[in-house]
Amino acid sequence: MIKTSIPLGLLTLVYLCLVLPTLGQAQNPILHADVPDLAMIRVGDTYYMSSTTMHMSPGLPIMKSTDLVNWKLVSYAYDVLDTVEELTLTNGKSTYGRGSWASSLRYHKGTYYVTTFSQTTGKTYLYTTKDIEKGPWEVSSFKPSYHDHSLFFDDDGRTYLVYGAGKLRLVELKEDLSGPKEGTDRVLIQNASAPAGSNINLPSEGSQLFKVNGKYYLFNIAWPKEGMRTVVVHRADKITGPYEGKLALQDKGVAQGGLIDTPTGEWFAYLFRDYGAVGRIPYLVPVKWEEGWPVLGINGKVPEELNLPASKGLRGIVASDEFTRRKGEPALPLVWQWNHNPDNRLWSVSQRKGYLRLTTGRVDTSFLLARNTLTQRTTGPESTGSTLLDVTNMKEGDFAGLSLLQQRYGLVGVKSENGSRYLVVVNAQSGRPVEQERVPLQQSKVYLKAACDFKDRKDEAYFFYSLDGKAWTRIGAPLKMAYTLPHFMGYRFGLFNYATKTPGGYVDFDYFRIDDQKTQVQ
Repeated sequence: MIKTSIPLGLLTLVYLCLVLPTLGQAQNPILHADVPDLAMIRVGDTYYMSSTTMHMSPGLPIMKSTDLVNWKLVSYAYDVLDTVEELTLTNGKSTYGRGSWASSLRYHKGTYYVTTFSQTTGKTYLYTTKDIEKGPWEVSSFKPSYHDHSLFFDDDGRTYLVYGAGKLRLVELKEDLSGPKEGTDRVLIQNASAPAGSNINLPSEGSQLFKVNGKYYLFNIAWPKEGMRTVVVHRADKITGPYEGKLALQDKGVAQGGLIDTPTGEWFAYLFRDYGAVGRIPYLVPVKWEEGWPVLGINGKVPEELNLPASKGLRGIVASDEFTRRKGEPALPLVWQWNHNPDNRLWSVSQRKGYLRLTTGRVDTSFLLARNTLTQRTTGPESTGSTLLDVTNMKEGDFAGLSLLQQRYGLVGVKSENGSRYLVVVNAQSGRPVEQERVPLQQSKVYLKAACDFKDRKDEAYFFYSLDGKAWTRIGAPLKMAYTLPHFMGYRFGLFNYATKTPGGYVDFDYFRIDDQKTQVQ
């Protein structure tokens, strides 16, 4: 035993001072999952957040929190963005990495507004509702597509969009918000990247405009070459300027977002960080006001801990599903999104109670062009997704199973070929799909599992199968996951089924279960 002359009471006091403050505190990142381009508002004591999900449907997710840390999906602004071929995966077209991008979320005179823009359609979209959690949402759209815009309702009754990259612009909207008011488009800031330096890799974009104590504050992200993603803030006394700018935060690449205050008068910046294959993950950074400027961070750094309630996990944005529905419940919980627009004739949770049925309706040439892949986010630092698949009613040439969806995807599932069925694993980390291993399957049901390791950006995934749900066998080599710009999204678990020869076959998924632990690699 080590003896000490320090009084027990003093030791207790040291413990209380050093240890207890760390208990029950929030940790950064507040969500270790792909929730990029966040926009946030507070209405009373409730916070709402929108984010980007691009080519997924439904899209433009709305999340709710009462403490800025624990978030739950409550709505989507749209079921489908549009019905062009790129969004329906027809005629060999897709819109990976596009769809709808950064949104702007506002509450004004009893109405919620969320706007987004699309490179796929060339339009700007405006969604409105009186009830952000239950809807319904009304939509209008107009051209052009205003890049990374910020919707802003000014005190004089006028409404604006700030948009652009590098050279930022301001345009006033018509009174009914049906489009831009002719002759109002003007340059707002000639070179918004200047506070971050002259050698810029990514010009300032991601505009979010706020008005605090009579001044206008514009948040942007910039990325200096040989540097990291950086927060730039400009301020002005009038919305039209002139604006003066400052480099507001340069730490860990945490950038792009805006300001939020609490009912008790605390301020935070909500931002995100590119963090490898899991995606772009949200952070909160304390803000203090000095000489009329928001000062981000603790001594210029992003803290690991926050004076906010601890996280209760990510079950508000990802969740297991037994595919059992009570009367009145939605067919699919909000955690699910389809890869592109679904064909709603070809999926069901009622044709066989307690199962998700995916039926093929056409012949497809590849996994990435197949419709009706049902997805939800992977999470860090580790996560595992598993399912039980019934392949009794597959047809020749069908391929069904569990995926990790990104451009460099991985698949574990069952192929029906030459009158036989095989367990296979496909690895596309090279940029093209390679079947790594196959095992003959002599039964109609099989358990499948995909385990992801995002710790310290290791970004590896492992695939498993089981014939009895107890003994698991690893199949194939590890998938080296990579966040690629053509897809512009963190990896997603997916349930898939597509035909390569004859449509009309179907498979049944008994459940999907997600765990925040990685299966032990054998």
